[in-house]
Amino acid sequence: MSSESEEQQLSKKAAKKEAAKLEKIRRRQEAAALASAASSLSVEEEDPYSSNYGDVTLPELKSCSKPDAGNWSMAISSMDWTRVGALTQELKEKEVLIRGRVHTTRPVSKNMAFVVVRERGFTVQCLVATHEAGVSRQMVKFVAALNRESIIDAIGMVSVPGNPIKGTTQQVEIHVRKLYCVNKAMPTLPINVEDAARSDAEIEAALQAGDKLPRVNQDTRLNFRVLDIRTPANQGIFRIQCQVGTIFRQFLLSEGFVEIHTPKLIAGSSEGGSAVFKLDYKGQPACLAQSPQLHKQMAICGDFGRVFEVGPVFRAEDSYTHRHLCEFTGLDVEMEIKKHYSEVMDIVDRLFVTMFDSLNEKCRKELEAVGKQYPFEPLKYKPKTLRLTFEEGIQMLKDAGVEVDPLGDLNTEAERKLGQLVLENYDTEFYLLHRYPLAVRPFYTMPCYDNALYSNSFDVFIRGEEIISGAQRVHVPEFLAERAQACGIDVNTISTYIDSFRYGAPPHGGFGVGLERVVMLFCALGNIRKTSLYPRDPQRITP
Repeated sequence: MSSESEEQQLSKKAAKKEAAKLEKIRRRQEAAALASAASSLSVEEEDPYSSNYGDVTLPELKSCSKPDAGNWSMAISSMDWTRVGALTQELKEKEVLIRGRVHTTRPVSKNMAFVVVRERGFTVQCLVATHEAGVSRQMVKFVAALNRESIIDAIGMVSVPGNPIKGTTQQVEIHVRKLYCVNKAMPTLPINVEDAARSDAEIEAALQAGDKLPRVNQDTRLNFRVLDIRTPANQGIFRIQCQVGTIFRQFLLSEGFVEIHTPKLIAGSSEGGSAVFKLDYKGQPACLAQSPQLHKQMAICGDFGRVFEVGPVFRAEDSYTHRHLCEFTGLDVEMEIKKHYSEVMDIVDRLFVTMFDSLNEKCRKELEAVGKQYPFEPLKYKPKTLRLTFEEGIQMLKDAGVEVDPLGDLNTEAERKLGQLVLENYDTEFYLLHRYPLAVRPFYTMPCYDNALYSNSFDVFIRGEEIISGAQRVHVPEFLAERAQACGIDVNTISTYIDSFRYGAPPHGGFGVGLERVVMLFCALGNIRKTSLYPRDPQRITP
């Protein structure tokens, strides 16, 4: 290419950037002019329609039931609420009452303004114009001046515009006749929900067009989490999380399990090691439970047969990784074994296949909202979960040129590589690895009958990361005490646990999984802090 051609190309790029810059300035000036026009109306002018808008008074907010308590109380007294997400074309020409947040406002003139109302991730465009009955210029001015994220109630007629509405989830418009501010947000927010909801792709595309959009980093999001969780993606994430917990409960209840609630204040370590939060319990040393392990086993000894728990788990590990937290929600299961520890793996298989099927079917809108901000490929899994022995997994890694300790645990890199190999060879991202080396499992894990170096235990992986740990437990008290001592645990601190097996205990096993990790890996979110409502890690204990 000649130097002249290069110069022409550079000149075109520069001209394009300059044009984009000028257009941005023009839009800002236009918006400022419109806002100025909307605010120029005299406040002193008497308004015959003043009862149709305004701030809700404190007595009304105190649930005053008098019919004449105020304009807002009288306006909404005889109406039913309609959710923003339920506003469809079937409601055309119907009068509705909605509540939501001010997502954006756009003053057009003294006589017209738009406000986008958001409720639980759904948005609808509302038109406030003086050509509607009961709407004054003062009302338009009031609406144009509303702060973003303020809570408002609006009453109006549902309309279906001829052209698609850009930027809202609902393809209808509400022609407002009454609007009240229930609670004002501060004029300047630490972060804007609109900024927090943008994907990296949107930000990069804007940069290419010569426009710079704010990027809200992870720490800022967590510092102002109450604002961050209002984004459509976060609304989706935590509704998906709710569904995971619901399916977990429903499936296990249908399989004859009983939900239990174990103590979180215990006398000694439940998992071994020093990664516990220690505290003083009325003059006695105690700690927060690392898992419900000991007590769920004791429940099996108490003849419940099959139990599960959903509850907080505490780990004092200094793990600064994308998948570790100091507090998370544990989904724990324990069950009597009749013949073989594979019975526990059978439950894992059917439970999680049922869970994934249900999420894909019932959470389509939520998954779409998450994917819009954090694009991901749907999880690949089989109707019957793949099972490999630990030795088979090690061999796959060796064949791929990865050197690993055959009797050691898999590190993060080895887990990811094995996940990649399993995907290539078996076309699944969800699989089970069992017969782990005994040396890397907790003291209560039952050794294999045919090789004492291995154990009746398993881990489950999603997208190359470990998500579930499970095993058959040692239920013979003498052997259990021997195993505890070998692992450096003071037997006196778990004497009631060991004693519970002296009264007669059936063979049993179970597993545990972190709720946040399930959602993180199912949606390929890359950081567990995205799936913890208010994360607790080594550096964060607020908000």
